[in-house]
Amino acid sequence: MGHDTIDAYHAAQAASDRAICDRLRLGIDRGLPEAGAKIWHAHPVWFLDGNPIVGYGKLKSCMRLMFWSGQSFDAPGLKSTGKFKAAETRYTDAAQIDDAALAAWLADARDIQWDYKNIVKRKGRLERLC
Repeated sequence: MGHDTIDAYHAAQAASDRAICDRLRLGIDRGLPEAGAKIWHAHPVWFLDGNPIVGYGKLKSCMRLMFWSGQSFDAPGLKSTGKFKAAETRYTDAAQIDDAALAAWLADARDIQWDYKNIVKRKGRLERLC
């Protein structure tokens, strides 16, 4: 089931998952106020200059917070995911969200980016942005 807006995405979640989404959105909006946000591939995602930075989505048993360039971050606490540079953490309760860790990851997300925006043009090859 698709959602046109982040508000609609949140409204469709169970109460406990909605609380996680609301807290993550607040933290992301505070940490990356210059980022644009939209529903992308059915999940809320924030972008800097068209490059996906951070997003979250519902998995079967949890909410997953993912940073596209997270494997390169200095701040600890994320686990590698996928075949590129992404890293994630998972939550089953909003109380598990560490605001200081989230702020550190968001600061790294601004400064440490791989160019996902042009990955198709480069035939699957990522380049680090300065």
